[in-house]
Amino acid sequence: MFEFDQYLGFLAFLAILTLGFWLMIFLITFVVPYWIGGSLLERFQEYKAEKKAKREKEEQLSH
Repeated sequence: MFEFDQYLGFLAFLAILTLGFWLMIFLITFVVPYWIGGSLLERFQEYKAEKKAKREKEEQLSH
């Protein structure tokens, strides 16, 4: 009915499909939130530093 090489090809296909599935689960649950969270944290810190520098510059000009 099926040849042995077809069976090996099917097993390879299942292995690749399974690895891809678990890789996507890992990326969606851990990597992407970590990436987005780090990006937002970094942007917030930059915004805070920019605001602080602007405030210090205004204080220097007023004195």
